[in-house]
Amino acid sequence: MSHDMPMMMPMPMPNDNNTMSDMSTMHMTFFWGSNVVMLFNDWPNGKLGMYILALVLVFLVAVAIQFLSEFQPIKTGASPFVGALAQALFYGLRMALAYLVMLAVMSYNLGVFIFAVLGHTVGFFLVKYRAALKAKNDLV
Repeated sequence: MSHDMPMMMPMPMPNDNNTMSDMSTMHMTFFWGSNVVMLFNDWPNGKLGMYILALVLVFLVAVAIQFLSEFQPIKTGASPFVGALAQALFYGLRMALAYLVMLAVMSYNLGVFIFAVLGHTVGFFLVKYRAALKAKNDLV
């Protein structure tokens, strides 16, 4: 096997008869291009517009993960059960979104990886900037 070739692993895919005879490939190294399948069969699957939409969605979900990490859903005076339940539900939502981004990155597409990292970075910046503005306004 040449070292210049991307490493691919055969991945069984069900066909119309629900058998595993149809073989597709799954990238095992980073690659460029819009010909990627992530999260769902046939999506975005080489369609440039859908690929761009997928990148935007990965970016926005990564930003949302950062906002959810700082969001406190409980108010003072709430019952301990309701407060703990609200925090657990928001934690579950944050973890579900984080796993979706992780699975998208596991497509090994560099565009998806870059947009996931940019989304987390921009989200972190916005959360910390908002906190710094609030702290500055509280001092005045």
